[in-house]
Amino acid sequence: MIKNITYFFLLLGVISCSTNEEKSPNVIVIISDDQGYADVGFHGSKEIFTPNIDRIANNGVVFSEGYVSYAVCSPSRAGLITGRYQNRFGYTRNILLTPKDSTMGLPLTEQTLPDVLRKANYKTKAIGKWHLGAHESLIPESRGFDQFFGFIIGGHRYFPEDLTLNDLTQARRQMDGYVTKIYDNGKRIDTKKYLTEELSDNAVKFIEDNSDNPFFLYLSYNAPHTPLQATERDLERNKHIEVEKRRTYAAMVSSMDDGIGLILDKLEEKKITDNTIVIFFSDNGGVEWYNFSDNGILRGIKGDFFEGGIRVPFTMQWPKKIKPGITYDKPIIALDVFATVASAASAEKYIKNDIDGVDLLPYLTGDKFGLPHEYLYWKNPDKDIDVVRDERYKYLRMGEEEYIFDLKNDISEETNIINSSKPIYDRLKSNFKEWDKEMINPVFLDLGSGKEYNKLHPDRWYDSNLKK
Repeated sequence: MIKNITYFFLLLGVISCSTNEEKSPNVIVIISDDQGYADVGFHGSKEIFTPNIDRIANNGVVFSEGYVSYAVCSPSRAGLITGRYQNRFGYTRNILLTPKDSTMGLPLTEQTLPDVLRKANYKTKAIGKWHLGAHESLIPESRGFDQFFGFIIGGHRYFPEDLTLNDLTQARRQMDGYVTKIYDNGKRIDTKKYLTEELSDNAVKFIEDNSDNPFFLYLSYNAPHTPLQATERDLERNKHIEVEKRRTYAAMVSSMDDGIGLILDKLEEKKITDNTIVIFFSDNGGVEWYNFSDNGILRGIKGDFFEGGIRVPFTMQWPKKIKPGITYDKPIIALDVFATVASAASAEKYIKNDIDGVDLLPYLTGDKFGLPHEYLYWKNPDKDIDVVRDERYKYLRMGEEEYIFDLKNDISEETNIINSSKPIYDRLKSNFKEWDKEMINPVFLDLGSGKEYNKLHPDRWYDSNLKK
C-alpha cells in the first residue's frame, strides 16, 4: 500500500513538472523575393493589398529599420541561415547553377539554423527557393533540413506546363534551373497548381502533420521575383492597377499573401498560434525597373547599397511573448533571426560558430534597452562598395564617391552631409575598417561569369546519358 502511494505521488510530480515545463516555440520564417519596401499594407500601400502579411504586423512587431545583410538574393540568404556576415566566408556573389561543384554555394564549414534546431529535436523543412548550392552536399537535406519541397536555383517559372526538365541532370545552361520539375523529398514530381499555391499548400500540410511537436518551417517564396507570371484570378482582383506589369507583380504578391493567410489560419485551427514565432521579410529590395516593385521613399533598388537595396519589409509575431501592434525603430538585420530563434528554442549551446546576429526578444519585451547593434556593415568587393551605419548616420562609399546620410531625418538619402560631418565620417570609416579586417574575398565566380566558369570547368553539366 505504501509503495503504491509513493508511486502515485512520484507519478503526480512527473506529470506536474512536464505540464509546467515551457514548450519550445514553433518557428516559421517566410521570405519573399525582390519585394518592394512600399509593397505591403503595413508600410502604407494603397495599391497592393496584403491583409495576411499585415496580420503578422498587427499581431506583433514591425521593424521599421529592418535590413538584410546583402542587396542580392543568394548572399542575403547565406547570411540569414548562418547568422553571420556572409563576407566572413567569402559569399558575396549570386551563385551559378553548377550541380557537380561542391564549392559553389554555402561552405560546409558553416553551420545553419536548422542544424542547430535539429539538435534541439525540431522537425525541419525548407519549402521553395533554396539558392545556396545545387551539389548534393549543399542541398537542404544536407544542410539541416529533414525535408525539402521546392527548387534549387535562384528563380523558377510558375506554371506547371512550363516545367519541362525532369531534373538537373538535363540542365545545359543557367536558366534551365527555372524549368525543372519541383523537388519533393528526393524525387521530382509533376505539380498541378500555380507554384506559389503549391508552396503554400505544402507549408500548410507540414504544419498539419507536425503541430504536436516543435517545428521549423523555412518558407522561401520566389514571388514576386521574375518571370512575371500570375493567374487570371489574381490579375482580376488587381485590375485597378493600370500598368500591366505592375498589375502582374501585384497579382503575384496577392497569391503569396493568400498562402500566408492559409498558414496563419492553420495555426489558429491547431491552436498553436500563441507559441509559434512567425517572421516575414523580403530577401532584398525591389528591382523597380524590372519586376515593377516599389521601394517607396527609399533611394535605390536591389543590388544597390542605398536603403532601397537593403532595407526591407520586416515583421514578426510571437503572441506568447510579444505584444501586438509594436513598431521597433532601432536598426536590426536578418542575421538576428538565427540568434533570436536559437535562444527561443533554448538551443544556443549547439551553436559552434561565432555569430553576428543578436537575440532581439529582450529588446522587444523591454528587458533590454539600447541598441541591438552599435553598427551594421555591408561590403560588395566586386563593385568596390563599403557601408556602415549606426543608430542615426550611414557612411557609403562607391569607388571614389563617399556619402554621409542622416537617416533619422533623411530616409530618402537625398542630402550628402559629408562636408559638415568630419567626426562622424572618421568614426564610421574607422569602424568599418576594423570590421573589414575579419572579412575575406569572394570564394567563387558570380552569376555573370558563366562563360569563364565553363572554360575552367568544361564538365560543368552531367552527361545526358547519365542519371544522378
